[in-house]
Amino acid sequence: MNSLEYLKQCGTTVVIDTGEFETIKAYKPQDATTNPSLILAAAKKAEYQQLIDNCVDYVLENQKSLDIENKALIALDRLLVEFGSRILELIPGRVSTEVDARLSFDRKATVRKALDLVSLYEARGISKERVLIKIAATYEGILAARELESIYGVHCNLTLLFSFTQAVACAEAEVTLISPFVDRILDWYKAREARQYAKNEDPGVLSVKEIFDYYKKFGYRTIVMGASFRNVGQIEELAGCDYLTISPTLLEAMAKSNKRIEKVLDSATSIQRCKLDQLSFIDNEPMFRFNLNEDQMATEKLSEGIRKFASDTESLLDLLKSRIQQRLRDSKL
Repeated sequence: MNSLEYLKQCGTTVVIDTGEFETIKAYKPQDATTNPSLILAAAKKAEYQQLIDNCVDYVLENQKSLDIENKALIALDRLLVEFGSRILELIPGRVSTEVDARLSFDRKATVRKALDLVSLYEARGISKERVLIKIAATYEGILAARELESIYGVHCNLTLLFSFTQAVACAEAEVTLISPFVDRILDWYKAREARQYAKNEDPGVLSVKEIFDYYKKFGYRTIVMGASFRNVGQIEELAGCDYLTISPTLLEAMAKSNKRIEKVLDSATSIQRCKLDQLSFIDNEPMFRFNLNEDQMATEKLSEGIRKFASDTESLLDLLKSRIQQRLRDSKL
């Protein structure tokens, strides 16, 4: 067997982190995750131009009264769902589709946008059971996810998660899945401490282990999906985690390796490993914000992540606006 097959034998569901269809076909994962950065990268390639044209055609034919800005916003939602729908043709499980990061501090707008995305999927005959709505794990995002899960039955993936405080609140909100980021945590500590870390002392890896053990000790149903890996060693240290979402480059490395991977995380021993008492943050906004603020790494990485995703969303909108304007000019010739 190869390393990827050993990982699956540890009880870990493998998810691919890409927006590119051919890569998904090659690795046949259970689920797939996307984000604005991945969609932007894919949208610049020739093989995906037809998807963009489909979205532009729709708004030009059906949203004639809207200005360019609103046409582009509608086209963007359709583009995200276009990618997600094509991905679902290639996998048996679910795809994660991200809410506009610029709404990360607006609970009501996040709920509305999530429901709009779900409606677009359902209009294509795709059940909401096959979609995870991806939301930044701000306090407002977590409250939005609780509302979406409990009232609308919409499954959520809370992303840009860097702290134990965020993880506790997500579990209390009974969100379907969280995506704690590993390599970005490591990057912060390496820069701050000016040192290298062995894989078993990697701060990002240790963060996911702590969350996993806490969830299992107290019986939370929220899935822990380690995300954003720098190297295979980080993945090996999290073998046995519920889900791991892995980039194509690392999937390829694991598929070519026959190194045996042993199970590290096991819910059966989480009670012994976790020494923490049960905590609560979901209905205590001041405590949530104070604890998050006390975690300098998490505060900085969350802010940075939202800015990056927001910037890439704006780049996608610029691409769509340019395409719409070009089409309008062509139609006048």
